[in-house]
Amino acid sequence: MKTSHCFHLQKRFTQTSASIAVLVLVCAAVLAVSAQTVFSPYQDESDGLGAGGKWFVFHSEDKMTGAKKVRFELLSDNYLSEDPDYKPRIELTCTNRKYTYTDFNPGIRLGPPNRPGFWGQPQMEVMVRVDNAHSHHGWNWIRGRFLSMDKGTTRELIGARIFKVEIRGRNGPEIAEFSPAGLDLGRVKQACDLTPKKPSSDD
Repeated sequence: MKTSHCFHLQKRFTQTSASIAVLVLVCAAVLAVSAQTVFSPYQDESDGLGAGGKWFVFHSEDKMTGAKKVRFELLSDNYLSEDPDYKPRIELTCTNRKYTYTDFNPGIRLGPPNRPGFWGQPQMEVMVRVDNAHSHHGWNWIRGRFLSMDKGTTRELIGARIFKVEIRGRNGPEIAEFSPAGLDLGRVKQACDLTPKKPSSDD
């Protein structure tokens, strides 16, 4: 009788342990998926999925034209001085499998533009580090909130391990630091017809 009772207790314990193990695995899987998903701040855009490394990719479709958009986003490793709650970010946007533009959003108010572009548009001169190469660029200044990156620097970015941008904020120079390594370049090629290139330097 005692042996039978012990057997049933042992069987119940084994079943409970197995259930707990399954529950732990399910929770771990859910956490892993959620860790690779971020909410989109834009209406009618899908939530972001991991695109390799620290990158996320978002999808949307224009309701009027049917144009399919893909947006790759990379958050910086640091915060700038004015906002300790919002990381700078780079957004690479493509439409119908063609590269459209790349925006650098510092998350702070930019200083005033300090040079004119080719068409007279306001620009800010920035210094960029791509791995061990340094160069200066004039990026279009958009309402004091964004800078529009050039395509060449975007191509250097997607193939880099280290990417840093020095901008002029309202309180002086600020440096946003990024870790772009690990991006799924095949996905970028398919969505944007964009390939990486080796960094150039002013030196």
